[in-house]
Amino acid sequence: MVSKVQTALKAAAVTTAAAALIASGTPIFPGSHANQASAAPSKTKNVILFVGDGMGLSQRSAIRLATVGETGKLEMDDMPYTGIFRSSSTVPVTDSAAAATAFASGVKTYNGAIGVDKDKKPVKTILEYANEAGMATGLVTTSQVTDATPAAFGSHVEDRSKQSDIALQYLTQSKVDVLLGGGEDFWYPAGNPGKYPDEPAEDPSEKSKGTQGNLVEKAQSLGYTYVNDQASFQAAKSGKVLGLFSNEEMFQQREEGKGDIYAPVVSLSDMTKKAIGLLDKTKKGFFLVIEEEGTDEFAHSNNAEKTIQTGQELDKAVKAAKLYAKSHPDTLVIVLADHETGGFSIEESDDKDESGDAISKEDGPFKIANSDAMFYVDWTTSGHTASDIPVTAMGPGGELFSGIYENTEVFTKMMQALGLKAK
Repeated sequence: MVSKVQTALKAAAVTTAAAALIASGTPIFPGSHANQASAAPSKTKNVILFVGDGMGLSQRSAIRLATVGETGKLEMDDMPYTGIFRSSSTVPVTDSAAAATAFASGVKTYNGAIGVDKDKKPVKTILEYANEAGMATGLVTTSQVTDATPAAFGSHVEDRSKQSDIALQYLTQSKVDVLLGGGEDFWYPAGNPGKYPDEPAEDPSEKSKGTQGNLVEKAQSLGYTYVNDQASFQAAKSGKVLGLFSNEEMFQQREEGKGDIYAPVVSLSDMTKKAIGLLDKTKKGFFLVIEEEGTDEFAHSNNAEKTIQTGQELDKAVKAAKLYAKSHPDTLVIVLADHETGGFSIEESDDKDESGDAISKEDGPFKIANSDAMFYVDWTTSGHTASDIPVTAMGPGGELFSGIYENTEVFTKMMQALGLKAK
């Protein structure tokens, strides 16, 4: 007899089996309709790129099962176009810096590189091309706003750890209009704690460590409105905005069960809405990158519960962007990941369960929404893997993201959608 769990897990596996359809550009997620594209405008004015850091295909499946059940549809999956890309850097297993550089500039580079090629030479980013074309630009994340993924779109450094250098480049070189996330520590010099106290109880290692002076004051002198809590965030209505809502990431991650916290001062969906509202005022359109970092960090600590929770928060942000796109059909929305983290797998529990300690320990059970069935999560590593990554898209240019391709093609396809020429 086939158990409910086995039935549910077979349903989860459908996404993997459907990969064979992706090369032809066939919509594979429930409720997708190819004819939606026929009504879309031919020109892309706005691009909203979502990055679920570390969120591979199995993570997306687990988020779906826990949120909407076996046959439900996540917002990120309910899009007419699907594809898969290869996630390597100059080595098979990429990190976030090299992956984001591939998205931002269309080049393969070494792990740790931000906006530079394998020879450490700067490579121009799509955000910089958009800026030159008169478009507004924004970077939003639950990580430090100067962390690897956003940094690769707006800066050029040989080492991703140079976060104060990245912050300064945002202000003086790429001139990003909207910056929302964590990482206040890199904007203030040692001894100046800013809004968020040094050495907080939840993580005493966090304290101001900026190397480029008081960059918050510099931002304000350049015309940015600085916001650092819910009240000032809500009050920002127009212009260039810098928002920093934590010392480091906007959450705390530890070895599972030892202090994991996910309660951002401002939610990812609220930051998404705010960024869109601010950037929408530009007549020539906007380019916006939105990252959920928790899907990666909690997978690094093999915490499936928090990985799923942060994926659900990402999906809420995607919903907000889709609502905007429905009333602004010249908007292209893309959802992808930079790489997979943890060797995440969905399983059922049986007498052959190999649960143990550390990375061999299963998580669960987790309830499958709208049913009595459960699933478990197992891990093979606390690091990254070389798994191919799914991408979903909607709006003008979305059809470009069908098929199987290299991660560098994400840059090429976004540039093509916007009608921008690389120089």
